[in-house]
Amino acid sequence: MHKTVIEYRVPYADTDQMGVVYYGNYLALFERARNELMRGCGYTYKECEAEGFMLPVVHAEVDYKSPARYDDLLEVTAWVRARKGVRLEIACEVRRKGGDALLASGFTRHVFVTTGDFRPCPPPEKFLAAVEG
Repeated sequence: MHKTVIEYRVPYADTDQMGVVYYGNYLALFERARNELMRGCGYTYKECEAEGFMLPVVHAEVDYKSPARYDDLLEVTAWVRARKGVRLEIACEVRRKGGDALLASGFTRHVFVTTGDFRPCPPPEKFLAAVEG
């Protein structure tokens, strides 16, 4: 199983009035990691779209354990958690760099669709080879 780890320095703009990363911004971190996961597998999301496929999010979950704060250097790990038919789940974990404490974890569920009519379709063979190879 291929895992990707990205680093992200929390800017002030990502925090709320309490000085912690706003809860909705974790999904943006998940997206960054997901894009780099695909790139690391050798099949970018840009290529996927160019070939006529999209991967809209149909479900997302985040479990918040401990807050991240302004200027924290985070590590976000992403991997393919499950794939069944047209569905794909990508799991993520967020930690401070160099720390073991889990700050947040979760996943996004996607459905492969065609760009023309947004109908569900089987994943492209190139994608399957990339994530399973």
